[in-house]
Amino acid sequence: MCGICGDIRFGDQPADPAALASMCGEMVRRGPDSGGLALQGRAGLGHRRLKIIDLSDASQQPMVDAGLGLSIVYNGAIYNYRELRTDLEAKGYRFFSQGDTEVILKAYHAWGDDCVTRFNGMWAFCIIERDTGKAFLSRDRLGIKPLYYVRDPGGVRFASSLPALLRSGPVDTGIDPVALHYYLTFHSVVPPPHTILRGVRKLPAATNLLIGPDGSWKERRYWDLSFEPREEFSTYTEADWKAGTLEVLRAAVKRRLVADVPVGVLLSGGLDSSLIVGLLAEQGAAGLETFSIGFETVGEEKGDEFQYSDIIVDRFQTSHHKLFIDSRKALPALRDCIRQMSEPMVSHDNVGFYLLSQEVAKFVKVVQSGQGADEIFAGYHWYPPMLESDDPVSDYARVFFDRDFEEYRSIVHPRFLQENHARNFVEEHFARPGAPRPVDQTLRIDTQVMLVDDPVKRVDNNTMAASLEARVPFLDYEVVEFAAAVPAELKVREGGKYILKEAAREVIPAGVIDRPKGYFPVPALKYLRGEFLNLARDALTNQAARDRGLFQRPYVDKLLADPEKHLTPLRGSKLWQLSLLELWLQTHGIQ
Repeated sequence: MCGICGDIRFGDQPADPAALASMCGEMVRRGPDSGGLALQGRAGLGHRRLKIIDLSDASQQPMVDAGLGLSIVYNGAIYNYRELRTDLEAKGYRFFSQGDTEVILKAYHAWGDDCVTRFNGMWAFCIIERDTGKAFLSRDRLGIKPLYYVRDPGGVRFASSLPALLRSGPVDTGIDPVALHYYLTFHSVVPPPHTILRGVRKLPAATNLLIGPDGSWKERRYWDLSFEPREEFSTYTEADWKAGTLEVLRAAVKRRLVADVPVGVLLSGGLDSSLIVGLLAEQGAAGLETFSIGFETVGEEKGDEFQYSDIIVDRFQTSHHKLFIDSRKALPALRDCIRQMSEPMVSHDNVGFYLLSQEVAKFVKVVQSGQGADEIFAGYHWYPPMLESDDPVSDYARVFFDRDFEEYRSIVHPRFLQENHARNFVEEHFARPGAPRPVDQTLRIDTQVMLVDDPVKRVDNNTMAASLEARVPFLDYEVVEFAAAVPAELKVREGGKYILKEAAREVIPAGVIDRPKGYFPVPALKYLRGEFLNLARDALTNQAARDRGLFQRPYVDKLLADPEKHLTPLRGSKLWQLSLLELWLQTHGIQ
């Protein structure tokens, strides 16, 4: 797990080593173990390394293979790299390291850009061809690893984090009106290629990008998710689906043990993380390190779920760490949490996840986490009604959109008003082939869009801020493809995640399966009060906010007058959504 960056010029101008050094300096937390630069004329690469696979300097990056004429910077983990290495050795390739980075390099030489279809893992990388001057960039199927870029007539700069690009040189930091509408409407999800800044873009998940030495630009999507019935499953019974679910999950958690350092588990006490622990224990992972977080109780609002994580710890005898965190640490931590965000992320659990990651990193460098199960196995409350929806776009917007277009008109300055981008995006996504039913269309957009640019991004930002690698077995592409094939009725039954719950009964105690749906407990942050309300008020009323003029003052005043009254359909604070955006912009010095 690392931070990568690059500077690629289109003419005779050489790459800028100062820009590379600045970007690497911003990403030290992503890779505190070592760093390096490599320049070849008009192309320069930079890297910060967190040593997980092959701890030796042989896997140092940027990695240059002079014999093949290829250089690479890479962030991620290819779990099947040993099998691929065996295949490549059979083709005559010889290796100088024991890691996965060199496997990617030689796989590209052997199979071209189709090499990524052979990878099982998470990645963002750039390969430079010495002899042609071409640059090949790729991002994993589910967008677990980020890749941002700034493109101008003279070249392109890219990095693992948006703040790194802000340190690299001139960037158009004007607000993107399309992204602003997404942020304030689509539950703060901003789909690619947009970011909140007009001059910064992000490569979509499951996408390869080929940049020519003349500046030519070719993107190709190499993977998509289909919910169409598959012949191989035509005779499956409910028992078969249950067995198949366990089979793909067993393989996924086992793959994510591939490391040269210990691998722990973030154990919330919910179904998803508990099942990961159970499957690892089933495979003989002795002395497994597990971690749970708790805050103090506030009134009747309980601040931890230790009663459920304790069930799993007792059952599987893990080496468990209960991490109690004083909520008074949340406000100071929030400021650094926001500074580490590559994009504004509104969920209150960001700071909780940030604090958890800081504590866990004191014990391990790699953890498995349960993100993604709700999206692929239909765990949210809006999925069952979509089975019979006659107007799926409207029904989805009603529950997931934070506000309708009329309210949006009353929020932003008229210069930002355009069309209803979020509604149009959902309509177009639902209309794509491959998801014949409204419930399938909903699961697909949540898996390929919402999941990537909300929960997955939160995991990457907050764990990497602690130099901690997070692995997400539910987002193994084979698990995701299998879950898409499961009939929707078997996913949404009994409130959701039915088939996953039934499969889990063979592995973990019923007490954590049949419990009420949990949450990430940060009671002091559930509503904006006290110091947090003061922080929000200052962010929206200070001179920087007034000069920017994003929001109409009557709307802001209405929210400030009664912050707990104005909530989104998903129970998020509308005031926090506006103030978080301003806090992010101000934290990063964006005028």
